Amino acid sequence: MGLSAGPVPPRVDARVKAGLLDLVEQAVEHGWSPRRAAVRLGVDDSRLDRWCARRAAGELVDRPPGGAPVHGLLPAERTAILALYDAWGDIDRSHRKLAHRGSRLDLVHVSESTVLRVLAAEGLVLPGNPPREPIPRTPWPDWLEWKPNRIWAYDFTHFTRAHRAAVAILDVVSRKWLTTLVAAEESSTQVEVAFTAALTDQGMLAAADGWGSQRLRAALAAGDADALAELTTSGDVPLLLAVSDNGPQMRSYTTREFMAALAIAQQFGRPSTPTDQAWIETLFGHVKGEWPHLEKIRDPGELERELDRVRAEHNAVRLHAAIGYVTPDDEHDGRGDAIRQARRDGLTRARQARLDYRRAAQQATP
Repeated sequence: MGLSAGPVPPRVDARVKAGLLDLVEQAVEHGWSPRRAAVRLGVDDSRLDRWCARRAAGELVDRPPGGAPVHGLLPAERTAILALYDAWGDIDRSHRKLAHRGSRLDLVHVSESTVLRVLAAEGLVLPGNPPREPIPRTPWPDWLEWKPNRIWAYDFTHFTRAHRAAVAILDVVSRKWLTTLVAAEESSTQVEVAFTAALTDQGMLAAADGWGSQRLRAALAAGDADALAELTTSGDVPLLLAVSDNGPQMRSYTTREFMAALAIAQQFGRPSTPTDQAWIETLFGHVKGEWPHLEKIRDPGELERELDRVRAEHNAVRLHAAIGYVTPDDEHDGRGDAIRQARRDGLTRARQARLDYRRAAQQATP
């Protein structure tokens, strides 16, 4: 019965109780007192007295836990919940809504958790909302070249203590952080200023003014995908592709006109799918994580100066894992392949040097 394992637990099986009572009776027959026998068995004597009374009444088996609460659910209420499920389950699709539906119809007044508990006890599951049909991701256009200054991504972020928003432009291929604009608002104006600064910095503004035909610019301004596809097939391609989310300042007609005037095509990610523009979405995540003091700055001028300093460090010092552990400047200026190859060559030479050293040491050992 496990009586040698220490004091008797608070709840034991009826068989154990009966065994303990029999042991006490045997001890009493041999001259022990009931209290002494109870202490030796590790159980309180008053507890044994209660067990004796319950055995005499045939109630030695414990009742199920929980008792009979006076505020417990009535059978009619349980039936009403099941009827509510049958009538409204496919419409409300939620146990919370079903609980309020019952009150609205004056059918049953219970809590949301009670509805869930009753349905679970009956093995009933509400259908929930149907899954949304997946939207395929927009593929890269056929005219696009995978090299620096062909795909730019941009987005806004907030620095709440300085009460400012910042728009950043990132080269998707090289991961170079091209420019940042700090402003008190988010509009198409900030997008235009940022792109103008980035094109100027990359020496592309003059080329953008004369890039492409008037038909290309008209197709971009109108958002005519069919006309754009026809033009790009004949070699009349945009200057670059600008990737962003569906923010109102990105989707605005003013921004589209500005982009079209510079022969820049736009591509938007799917709604509620930030991974479609993950390159720019993660930029400020890394920046705020590695330079956390930026979010503590309150002066807008100081914030702008610190962002410029951090951008220079990000581009020229920080090694970027996504481009083979070179700096964005290295990749943007075409030095990335040579640096990665130099590392591979160095690893090969180092391995050969270790092999030569140990082989020589083994030959020298008598």
